[in-house]
Amino acid sequence: MMEATSPHAPILVTGGAGFIGSNFVLAMRGRDPGPAGAATREPTARIINLDKLTYAGNLDNLARLDGDPDHVFVQGDIGDRACVARLLAEHRPAAIVNFAAESHVDRSIDGPGDFIQTNLVGTFTLLEATRAYHASLPAAEAERFRFVHVSTDEVYGSLGPTGLFTEESQHAPNSPYAASKAGADHLVRAYHHTYRLPTVTTNCSNNYGPLQFPEKLIPLVIMNALEGKPLPIYGDGLNVRDWLYVGDHCEALRVVLARGRPGETYNVGGLNERTNLHIVHTLCDLLDELCPSPRGSYRAQITFVRDRPGHDRRYAIDAGKIRRELDWAPAHTFEQGIRETVRWYLDHRDWCARISAGSYRRERLGLGAASTSAQTGGSR
Repeated sequence: MMEATSPHAPILVTGGAGFIGSNFVLAMRGRDPGPAGAATREPTARIINLDKLTYAGNLDNLARLDGDPDHVFVQGDIGDRACVARLLAEHRPAAIVNFAAESHVDRSIDGPGDFIQTNLVGTFTLLEATRAYHASLPAAEAERFRFVHVSTDEVYGSLGPTGLFTEESQHAPNSPYAASKAGADHLVRAYHHTYRLPTVTTNCSNNYGPLQFPEKLIPLVIMNALEGKPLPIYGDGLNVRDWLYVGDHCEALRVVLARGRPGETYNVGGLNERTNLHIVHTLCDLLDELCPSPRGSYRAQITFVRDRPGHDRRYAIDAGKIRRELDWAPAHTFEQGIRETVRWYLDHRDWCARISAGSYRRERLGLGAASTSAQTGGSR
């Protein structure tokens, strides 16, 4: 296991106040996302956490680390090369894990510029700063250094009713979000092949779990259901996604950071294909069990709304490579993960209330001028 995962070797995590990033930071510091931040295992790295704190970056996600001297939070932008260079020089990290991204498809339809600036230009700026830093390291440290780029299965486009995305699948993005992430993937690959920067890329399927911002399907449905609001589903609800519990994803990233081969890509999937309609039905049934409504079954709140433009029909990940080479497989079945997720949101209504008190009103996005006419119901 690489030295970057020892308790004394710093890791620079970008976007570490967002959903997946904060779960990863908590896991690396040996904490779970529960209310008291209970210790789950020994910390595995000192974390330098760089986050711009856009609407989806939330310091509440990191409150469990208050007082932890080995978690250093810095508000800043990966597109600010001077800021990144200063952090690299000051903390001399043994690895960088790049989560920083604009990540919601609907928002990319309404405003693609922010996605190009952060996901593409920001990644380029981060790579340039990293390249200079890596070149300055002594040979042994340079050999151990890793740059892990966290990406998405959406870069591959849409699948038909059969087949799986592999690491050899052609990039064929269908939304501005996916295109910006695909461009970043290509830059990361190019920096390895041109400059020998020791990069590793992961492409994951749809994540779910604690601390997810409520523009995404699962937390949106839970929060709307509890408030008696409509549960909107795009189109016919039969779009298929592979669902990955965020804790399993974080463990995969820890393994990739420790043993992933430079220049390689690893697909990370949950082996849980479900339609959006199945997801919403499952959430309603769990809420009926765990928090019954006086209004009757939550399924009665389901409503079908106009589909997202260019909505990809199906994604599915072949995670065989990471299983064979790095011995990783998801620990949670979908039934286990979704139950844990619903319980987390029921137990953390204060967190949900603080999110709802911000500028995001759970309005419909991604339809241009008509985007405020209904609430969103997409899967990513």
